[in-house]
Amino acid sequence: MNQATKILVIDDEEVVRMSYLRALSGSSCEVESVKNGSDALQLMGQHAFDVILLDQRMPGMDGMLVLKAIKEKWPESEVIMITGYPAVESAKEAVTLGAYDYLAKPIGPDDVINAANGAMMHKKWMLRCDRQAQAAALQ
Repeated sequence: MNQATKILVIDDEEVVRMSYLRALSGSSCEVESVKNGSDALQLMGQHAFDVILLDQRMPGMDGMLVLKAIKEKWPESEVIMITGYPAVESAKEAVTLGAYDYLAKPIGPDDVINAANGAMMHKKWMLRCDRQAQAAALQ
């Protein structure tokens, strides 16, 4: 990842947020965290994030509702859904709603870093493809 990579961690458990922040702290990226979906959407309204690590089960807005709102307003953001209650149905729903990846807790520091790196690489690739398609359309 490079200096410009902005990552948002959304999880209602402080120990999980701190774990992800610690794992990503040496990755040359800017990382912020919030404890719920409402705070996340408010923060995203102030500035966009490249990669979002999103807990599926949270009080208030659950992760699927947050994912849907993010992809509607900020489709270029890559979202990684993380859950302690993995199920094929919820994985399918997350991917259908636009999640880049779906991971089951517990995830270790290397998994967090690898998922964030993969999401950022995917975002860069998609932006490159979009630019090439736009250039081709102008010719």
